[in-house]
Amino acid sequence: MSNPVERYQKLGFKESFVKIHRYPLACKELGFILRAAYTEFPKNLQALIVQDTITAFRLLPGMQTRSAVSGAHVLLQSAEASLPKQKKNLVVAEFKQAMVAHKRRCKARKEEKGSAHLPQDILVHVFSFLDMQSLVSAELVCWSWNLAASDNQLWHAQYAMLFGNSDNNLKISGSQRSKEIGSNEYVSLREEVVIGTSIDWKEAFKRECRGTLSKKLRYSRGYCENCKTIVWVDNLKCSNEHCRSHSEVKPVTASEVVEYILDGSTSFSTSSSDSESDSEEDSLQMSRLWAYPY
Repeated sequence: MSNPVERYQKLGFKESFVKIHRYPLACKELGFILRAAYTEFPKNLQALIVQDTITAFRLLPGMQTRSAVSGAHVLLQSAEASLPKQKKNLVVAEFKQAMVAHKRRCKARKEEKGSAHLPQDILVHVFSFLDMQSLVSAELVCWSWNLAASDNQLWHAQYAMLFGNSDNNLKISGSQRSKEIGSNEYVSLREEVVIGTSIDWKEAFKRECRGTLSKKLRYSRGYCENCKTIVWVDNLKCSNEHCRSHSEVKPVTASEVVEYILDGSTSFSTSSSDSESDSEEDSLQMSRLWAYPY
């Protein structure tokens, strides 16, 4: 039976902090763990969490996104609320140094003249390796990234990855939901599939996401039966490179991550009493997911 330290290490925070698209998620999750159970952890695990918090702040200057700064602020607030005075002062000092370095780097980049931007086709190729949530995040960085991450073929691939054969799926799902989305919209969508005209795959993806899938997409963590641990989720699949099956994982909340660290619990379930509120929250989460500033 593994102990809390081993279970915490399996969550892979250090590996997550170096990945730009995962940095803000890891900061927010670590912040939740700090607030929820820091005092309940053994001393050696407390020390490890403090060290990971410092590591996150030291890596902040290299993260040139607003979501990364936001995630770091969430982690700072949790550290200030949970850590004893001496450790809190150490963490706060590290954060301040990181923010100074971050602002200097941002200023230096703005002052660079004639800086080369990657061609759109290269950006599209790079973005083809991202999962759906990371692709959405990429759209928020700047105009050129927004344009590349909105590429129709990227969203066609995302659609096919999550929903299977895209053309057949659109026919079936459109038929099943014709009453829900309105006859005119369904007829238009069906005509696009049948005659092969241009389909806005991002819009098709968004329509398909409404419903049970929207709830799963809220979670960035899941429990993989093959790996026997909590892993990051990429397009509802296990993101562990060594996972042989890359099978679909069971969504896990931040509270369940804490339970897993404390007692090794792997019996995750969603409370039925929250079903109505979940439905409203799903709708809100999906509207936020597609709320772009561009």
